[in-house]
Amino acid sequence: MASRESPEAPPAPLPANGSDPLRIWTVALALLLAGFSLYTAYYGVYPDMIQRPAHLGLVLALIYGASVLAPGGSAVSPGRMVSLVLLVVSVVTMGYHIVFLDEIADRYGEMTTLEFVFGVAAVIALLEATRRVIGPAIVILAVGFLLYGYFGDLLPGLAGHRGYSIERMVSQLYLGGGGIFGTPLGVSATFVILIVLFGAVLEQTGASRTLMDIATGLTGRMRGGPAKAAVVGSSLMGMISGTAVANVLTTGTISIPLMRRNGYEARSAGAIEAVASTGGQLMPPVMGAAAFLMADLTEIDYLDIAAAALAPALVYYAVLFAVVHLEARRLGIRVLARDDLPSVRDALLQGGHLLLSMVVFVWLLIDGYSVMYASFWAVVAGFVLSFVRRQSWMTPSRIVEAAVSGAGAILPVATACASAGIIIGVITLTGLGLKFSSLVVTVSGGSLLVALVLTMIASLVLGMGLPTAAAYILVATLVAPALVELGVNLLAAHLFVFYAAMLSSITPPVALAAYAAAGIAGANPVSIAVQACRFGAAAFVVPFFFAYNPAMLGVGVSAPWVLMAGATAIIGGLALAAALQGWVLRRLNWVERVGFAAVAALLINATWKTDAAGLLLLLGLLWLQRGAVGDDHEQSAVKQGS
Repeated sequence: MASRESPEAPPAPLPANGSDPLRIWTVALALLLAGFSLYTAYYGVYPDMIQRPAHLGLVLALIYGASVLAPGGSAVSPGRMVSLVLLVVSVVTMGYHIVFLDEIADRYGEMTTLEFVFGVAAVIALLEATRRVIGPAIVILAVGFLLYGYFGDLLPGLAGHRGYSIERMVSQLYLGGGGIFGTPLGVSATFVILIVLFGAVLEQTGASRTLMDIATGLTGRMRGGPAKAAVVGSSLMGMISGTAVANVLTTGTISIPLMRRNGYEARSAGAIEAVASTGGQLMPPVMGAAAFLMADLTEIDYLDIAAAALAPALVYYAVLFAVVHLEARRLGIRVLARDDLPSVRDALLQGGHLLLSMVVFVWLLIDGYSVMYASFWAVVAGFVLSFVRRQSWMTPSRIVEAAVSGAGAILPVATACASAGIIIGVITLTGLGLKFSSLVVTVSGGSLLVALVLTMIASLVLGMGLPTAAAYILVATLVAPALVELGVNLLAAHLFVFYAAMLSSITPPVALAAYAAAGIAGANPVSIAVQACRFGAAAFVVPFFFAYNPAMLGVGVSAPWVLMAGATAIIGGLALAAALQGWVLRRLNWVERVGFAAVAALLINATWKTDAAGLLLLLGLLWLQRGAVGDDHEQSAVKQGS
């Protein structure tokens, strides 16, 4: 959890062992955070202005405590003293809300001088903690929005507003539920922390290894098997971790070395893992933190969001699987020996029981229970099921490690959500959201395609260096209303933004998933990000399919229509992948590459005429490919005979 100046690697983990003061502090706070979250999941959450400050206070205490108690260096160094001051500030400013909740509520938002000082101090402490954990990107954005809120009266035209005093902005950000303690932090303090703890329990019991063994066993005998194992394994792990970086660090330690031994270049192995891990955030039933934010913003049931996301997730991984296969054919990657592969049967016998806790989670959701309640019992089920086999026991040391791992994973989410609350608070105060939506509609000229492209670009740019949840909340607040105004279904609009924000994890120059993979692959992180965009290029088109055709999400249609929409999306994605890879049955010439790209373009628009034209063109191209392969074989036979 050391400070870092740039997102060239994922945040350093919390200390893993030892009995030094830092370890004691970390374990104590991690157990307190886990215990508080599990307690409120079962007995019910406290009022927002208790639950959220308590959650953020523990997170900030973990961050600053690590700097104060870090071994080495002078005990009274300036950096350590600053961290100590910020630690005290964090505890006092968060604790103030908990102790004086009723008094603050009785004043209906009227702010005292002490509260103004606390508010300014809380914003500074939060932004510095965010910089240490995530990097400067979201801090710069937040400061920019604060300046916009103060100097808005100096701006011309649509961008301007009347300008707000520092006191008014501090009141908005610190005292109410529309700033730091807004919806994003509420999601982190309730849903996400429970999902993270559930994932940590599964990780400690060995469920992640079981999933990777199953994936490797199923795909290992195929051409490019290790890469396909990364695709399948990361999609399965996404159901547990829900974050791209955590997914890379979990599955990548197994898949990347295996790909390297199978003949893949370091940058290709890292890129495949980065793309595969990024898509895990879209994979139900857990998905990423952004899915819980979406449920809150749209007031759509989380289970409905997870069900709608299933088809896009399957399309994403089907297309990626095909890209990996084409790449393996192009490179002539060999098939793994059977002795190098784990047995799926053995994996299920030894660790299959650990996966039953996921069944408990899904069953409770389907039965109508809340995400928090379902997560609580999934954690309990994971703990109980661990005792079925000796090697998976949740011993006291593993319980501690699960709490520490969960606390480490929630730090970037909680700080990003709270900092995003600053931005949303300014947007709400100034009315920028409505203005920005009007601007998108005006610039697009009413064209849905242009508006979708602008939204995709905004998501990728704003998402650089940010967790998906933070990128989603920013773009969803600013742009999603414009898409709805242009006729996009509400759920489709928000899933489009979610999907685009997710892809910022592999988009250079700041691609967090690629940077995480670089550390394992031993390759340049920027080259991995560029290669990841090449492998995942077809995936960038998938959200356009369901934006134009929400039938893929199951909106207002029956299952057969969902299957048809998903099938055309997969075919279109595969066609685009072929055009980008330049290979199907053999190497494509430039005319054929244009033809396959045209197939993808035709299948995006959800009309039977364009679908029919796209499919006919695809059949023609495949016929030409097959004929050319036959000619190649005939010419080869003639040469051998002569």
